Amino acid sequence: MEQRYLGRSGLRVSRMALGTMTWGRDTDADEAATQLLAFAEAGGTLVDTADVYVEGESERILGGLLGEVVPRDELVIATKAVARRNDGPFGGGASRGALLHALDGSLRRLGVEHIDLWQLHAWDANVPLEETLSALDAAVASGKVRYAGVSNYSGWQLGTAAALPGHTPLVSTQVEYSLLERGVEREVVPAAQHHGIGLLPWAPLGRGVLTGKYRNGTPSDSRGASAHFAGYVEQHRTERAARIVQAVATAADGLGTNALCVALAWVRDRPGVVAPVVGARDTAQLLGSLAAEELTLPPAIRAALDDVSAVEFGYPERPLG
Repeated sequence: MEQRYLGRSGLRVSRMALGTMTWGRDTDADEAATQLLAFAEAGGTLVDTADVYVEGESERILGGLLGEVVPRDELVIATKAVARRNDGPFGGGASRGALLHALDGSLRRLGVEHIDLWQLHAWDANVPLEETLSALDAAVASGKVRYAGVSNYSGWQLGTAAALPGHTPLVSTQVEYSLLERGVEREVVPAAQHHGIGLLPWAPLGRGVLTGKYRNGTPSDSRGASAHFAGYVEQHRTERAARIVQAVATAADGLGTNALCVALAWVRDRPGVVAPVVGARDTAQLLGSLAAEELTLPPAIRAALDDVSAVEFGYPERPLG
């Protein structure tokens, strides 16, 4: 698998990341082990989790596999903090105390001495930005964190955090980005490129909709049929989405591949993107995503997909003319 530098840093990661949001709920520890091994054997290095995924179980499972399935130093471990885990004084949020408490918990569950990429899961309007960034500084200075990033920040939030002087540089921002969700191109992508911050798209397959599995209904074994993911998937089951899914399917037929590979290759090679984060319920699904590594979209097909999925740019994103 091709390796890319993460933002304006010296950290090299695989151009596809393994997401673990389902580990501990839809994916048990044995299946997670098979996924991790398949990912590593394909050349994958970046593995993404969070302290709140399945109440920390995702981190625990990943930690149990490090060294047993794949050597720790062959992976780039990324996790997140900020989202609320409990109602205690340090149970969530972006205060210095809460973040450093969350970091210790992640290190304990993962069974590691340091996190390679520690990400702020969301903006916290209740905490001064200087305090939040001071927690990143302390984490890096202590050796418990190597690199810092953010997730789900808007364009102005990302630009403000990146431009505040004297703090640990941000090397990544994780945002929803796919053919069905291109809103980040208005402000987030330009801000990231300006500040040398790499993009890590989550839900690069449009929450599964871009695979085409929902074109004729809701498969009983899909996320769209599960109680905890049905609403998550439903947001992208619109008339506009149906037109884009049809265009992706047509492109896949013409290229002799499948819709999943087309959709993933499209977002993987967008400007500023370093590595889409792909999650899978089982190893068969993951292998389907890994197959996209062999595909580069021809310019004509990329242009057609750009056109059918284009987002509207208005003032002030579009310069006055």
